[in-house]
Amino acid sequence: MDAIVSALGDATRWRIVELLAQWPRSVGELAELTGSRQPQTTKHLQTLARAGLVTVYPLGQRRVYAVETGPLTALGDRLRELVEAAEAHGGERDVIARYRAAIEADAAVADRDQWADGRTFSFDRELAASPEVVWRHWTDPELLASWWAPAPMVATDCALEPKPGGRVVLEYRDAEGNQYRSEGRVHTAKRPQHLVFDLSVLDAAGAVSFTGHYDLALTPAPGGTRLRLDLGITKTTVEAVPFIAGIETGWGQVLGNLAETLGKAKRVKRKDPQS
Repeated sequence: MDAIVSALGDATRWRIVELLAQWPRSVGELAELTGSRQPQTTKHLQTLARAGLVTVYPLGQRRVYAVETGPLTALGDRLRELVEAAEAHGGERDVIARYRAAIEADAAVADRDQWADGRTFSFDRELAASPEVVWRHWTDPELLASWWAPAPMVATDCALEPKPGGRVVLEYRDAEGNQYRSEGRVHTAKRPQHLVFDLSVLDAAGAVSFTGHYDLALTPAPGGTRLRLDLGITKTTVEAVPFIAGIETGWGQVLGNLAETLGKAKRVKRKDPQS
């Protein structure tokens, strides 16, 4: 496939294939139609032949080239697969578009510190696990790290100690190696139903960009747990625009991660009753 794509990456070779798709032609005819010299056209045909895209037929003193449809069919199939994959993941592109729009909207009003203070967000999820299991996924560092970072970020340090004064830490990195860190403290911890904590997003120098006050409630629901997360913003700086703009999208993603993680755990348990 790589050879086919490489061979068709040249405009002249692409035009040659288009012409041969109509009917077989000689080197001289192809050179005239593409505006190339015959030696250059011959080299292009040799490249296409090595990729399996054309076949040469000696006819006496003439050499006529014809297109091979098999490689083109394979390329077409592969392109259709890529289109289907892109369409299936169109939601991810929509997430990026919404995030960009949110950044532009917030940048227009972030003309001073505390510009977003008082802004609130609420998130609700129905989770396929008991409140106790959900609680563990919030308070066990290993389980917390399995979901508490928006894709494609990777969590490198996670802690949410379920006791008044307990540490809250979230550190993750992106594919380029950039690190992001947040730190805070727990105010209320009532297992397995209620967590209240603050979490401050830090900039590269370790200064606070903004602080979020989180109120997490877990209540039993048919089939599992109803999660409600309320978030209030304080101590906002002008530089916090990309973080504030990403809150709704980011928490939507990580709570989706949590739901998926809990769903996988439930499926594994069903397959292995002894686990």
